[in-house]
Amino acid sequence: MNNKKKSGADIAFSAFIAIFMVIFVVITLYPVLNTLAISFNDGTDALKGGIYLWPRKFTLKNYVTILQKNNLITGAVVTVARTVIGTLLSLVLNAILAFIVSRPRFLFRKQLSLFWVITMYVNGGMIPTFILYKNLHLTNTFWVYVVPGVISAFNMLVIRTYMNGLPNSLVESAQLDGAGYTTIFVKIISPLCKPVYATVALFVAVGQWNSWFDAMLYNRMSGEYTTLQYELMKLLSSVTNQGASAESMKNAVGAVTPTSVRAAATIITMLPIICIYPFLQNYFVAGLTLGGVKE
Repeated sequence: MNNKKKSGADIAFSAFIAIFMVIFVVITLYPVLNTLAISFNDGTDALKGGIYLWPRKFTLKNYVTILQKNNLITGAVVTVARTVIGTLLSLVLNAILAFIVSRPRFLFRKQLSLFWVITMYVNGGMIPTFILYKNLHLTNTFWVYVVPGVISAFNMLVIRTYMNGLPNSLVESAQLDGAGYTTIFVKIISPLCKPVYATVALFVAVGQWNSWFDAMLYNRMSGEYTTLQYELMKLLSSVTNQGASAESMKNAVGAVTPTSVRAAATIITMLPIICIYPFLQNYFVAGLTLGGVKE
């Protein structure tokens, strides 16, 4: 069987798509590679500019400066703990709540959904929230990172919308076989919700990993509950203040600068997410697409 030859228009279109994708990949990767190159470059040399994809004067001084920061190990442990615990608890509780609200027999499901949507746009403000957390004895504790955000209206509604798209006949068949709601949720609904679970887990994990403002606001006086991002923020601030003198930077040998430390801190911050994302990419795309479409 003879294969049809591609027309000139098909060849031109394929070439255009290939060139466009190459340009798109370069545009996407360049900021990351440039930041990586600056993070491995001498700070004072980086001030001259002209660094693109490869460090001109290689050094590990930027990373050594960050790793020598006091409380950095403690902050890293707390950040990993809050990310893992916060993600698991948030995923489990939001999934259970979404399953309950998605049941047609549940009373006031529409009214409660409207109430939760309102909470996404209206809040009490920073000072009332701080007073509330203090009265609940959450300040200066680890659980201030986990408990306040364990239930998210947005994440719950995304999971609920995904569950609403599943065939109701699956639940009815299980009920005819004598299965209870717990069995239905664990053995039937949850296995089918892996894409949206992965999506929500990634949302929560990234938020927990990158968060630093809550550490400054609620645990500023408790060094044992500091976070990695808060310590990096304090380090960057101190380097910025120390680097205000151009003469001191000129006379320094292998010195760091706010630009080089910022680049190294950015790489340290984004590295875990970059490592995790490829394993969740397929689930993430499917869950975000299907969970965001309402029938």
